[in-house]
Amino acid sequence: MSRALTVIKSSHPEPGGAVTVAMTLLAIGVGHRGWAILGVFLAVGATQLSVGWVNDWLDADRDRATGRTDKPIASGAVSRRTVGTAGLTASLAIPLLGLPFGLLPTVLITLVGVSALLYDWPLKSTVFSVAPYLVAFGLLPAFVVVALPGHPAPPVWLVAAGALLGGGAHFANVLPDLADDAATGVRGLPHRLGATGSSISAALLLLGATLTLVLGPPGPPSWAGWAAATASVVVLPLGWYATRRAKGRGVAMFRAVILVALIDVLLLIFSGRVV
Repeated sequence: MSRALTVIKSSHPEPGGAVTVAMTLLAIGVGHRGWAILGVFLAVGATQLSVGWVNDWLDADRDRATGRTDKPIASGAVSRRTVGTAGLTASLAIPLLGLPFGLLPTVLITLVGVSALLYDWPLKSTVFSVAPYLVAFGLLPAFVVVALPGHPAPPVWLVAAGALLGGGAHFANVLPDLADDAATGVRGLPHRLGATGSSISAALLLLGATLTLVLGPPGPPSWAGWAAATASVVVLPLGWYATRRAKGRGVAMFRAVILVALIDVLLLIFSGRVV
């Protein structure tokens, strides 16, 4: 693997890439054209690279202690200093990439970056670990809308849906790693609630995001929206039931909440005219 790819691997490219692509597709959906689409992609991408690299830089000693050979720093594939420098560069680039859109979009995308970094430190191991997700994911679609010509105000339902989706993603993301995280001293809100509490929290937040995206836009909900809401209501209890049948293993519930999160992302992208 080349050095550049190794550094990219330290940024948690899968979730970061998914968020960046989703917001870029939302940008196209709300009316961005030409260079603005690339601008949204780069600005959102910088926030995701920043939080991913800084996370691995901060967790380097913990990852080494627990033998996380899947992490490039812990495995020795890349130096901690290199990843830290990359994280600093991406963090400083966030406001610069927002400037072409104007002052308010710059402030919003910068707040996204700051919120994400506050998760890395010091909130990741506190009862407030979900707060940065709520803020950052609520502000991301707001940035996409405000960055349009004329800087229109984002609809409240879009911001609320983004925040709920982000909160659900936080609980879903840690479900498979609760035990490993606890062993390394991570005590965020999901770890305090445990597997059952985190599963319920993820399900309720994602279901809330689904209903907000279905009922929030003006006009009657579409048949696709009702179908998505119905699927969410069916999938989550099935995931819960399968988890109970498997005597506590959380894989089925994790897959259920990920499926609902995917439904929410598609609803967000294809939410229609928002301004």
